[in-house]
Amino acid sequence: MTVLADITDRPPVEYRRNAEIMPGGSLPPGISRYALAVEYCGERYHGWQRLAGTDLPSVQAALERALSYVANEPVKVVCAGRTDAGVHATNQIVHFDTAAVRQPKAWTMGGNTHLPADIRIKWACPVEQGFHARFSARARTYRYLIANTKAPPAIAGKQCLWVRKPLDVDAMQQAANYCLGEHNFNAVRSSICQAKNPVRTLYSFAITPVNGWLVTEISGNAFLHHMVRNLMGLLLPVGLHEQKPEWVRDVLASCDRKQAGKTEAAAALYLVKVDYDKDYGLPLMAKGPFMLPDN
Repeated sequence: MTVLADITDRPPVEYRRNAEIMPGGSLPPGISRYALAVEYCGERYHGWQRLAGTDLPSVQAALERALSYVANEPVKVVCAGRTDAGVHATNQIVHFDTAAVRQPKAWTMGGNTHLPADIRIKWACPVEQGFHARFSARARTYRYLIANTKAPPAIAGKQCLWVRKPLDVDAMQQAANYCLGEHNFNAVRSSICQAKNPVRTLYSFAITPVNGWLVTEISGNAFLHHMVRNLMGLLLPVGLHEQKPEWVRDVLASCDRKQAGKTEAAAALYLVKVDYDKDYGLPLMAKGPFMLPDN
């Protein structure tokens, strides 16, 4: 195993593939780091993360198998954000290290050849050793899709939440505004959330009507387990006039999950964007999903 020297007084750091590169460290000779953007429909997967000791399908396991075929060696990937079972992504960012020498299009085309039809690599590019899909991310953006129509949609009906009763968008937006900024989001995280700190910062939270759909877009530095789906469980009662917008403010202040609403469906949630410093040179992509304007 290669040992990397750290510029601080800490002991040398052992190199591990897909580990965060410490200050002053470098990839061993012959090892390169690549970033990928991955799109997937999460409907038949038990989330992003590979589930050790089980045969349950995961996006990570499928992607690692495909890349390992292309590399002709085992490949392990690290993602920007681990999505839950049933959650989709249009621009999940991952990185991996490999000794294989391949052109970017080989990772894209070769990887897609070995992937199931509901997972696709959108682009691949080499990145510097300091890039880390998770720790280099500056913000993550999710979209939650609601079909607010009298009849359920025939197209993409399984990838949205159908709400037949009219929703008050203005009231929902007022409620969403109470969530902006830095808060203790303990009231909207799951009971099995492993994060040590419930404080997160939301940069934007907007509800936009688009041809009978409501597109809820939320951006923040990071998210707790079930946080977005639980926030939707707060906004929907407001939109249905079952609660006042101020109720959301009071629930967040309580830091009590029992005071909040239900966890809304995973099938309507999409990871659509991960922000990094422009110096990394990653390609820019429309947020999607495909049927929505990139606004």
